Amino acid sequence: MDKLPEHLTPIIRVPARPADANPGGSIFGGWIMSYVDIAGSEPAYLRARGPVVTRAVDSFEFKKPVFIGDVISCYADIVKEGKTSVTVKVEVFAERASRGEVTVIKVTEAQLVYVAIDENRKPKPLP
Repeated sequence: MDKLPEHLTPIIRVPARPADANPGGSIFGGWIMSYVDIAGSEPAYLRARGPVVTRAVDSFEFKKPVFIGDVISCYADIVKEGKTSVTVKVEVFAERASRGEVTVIKVTEAQLVYVAIDENRKPKPLP
């Protein structure tokens, strides 16, 4: 069993609902990907002190499935900076309740690159 990161605050916490499930009974990967992108953009936005766009997904690994009723928590931390870009690692944990007990499982890990943009949507140097 994994543990939630004690030194970080989750950027997003959201429950997985029936509408988010695929016919196989687990949650769509794209649903998780969208929350990973939102979570990763938050520290990038704060570092850039303004708008950022997603430039690349360096890696994305689905480690375990997410099921209806799980509550996912997305944690994001900057791991690298460039002239105009910020690379963010996002880890996703699922809290799963079963028979009165809650277990924590690391379900996804990703690394994304965001680019700071100006009012003309052109890359701009990080402050």
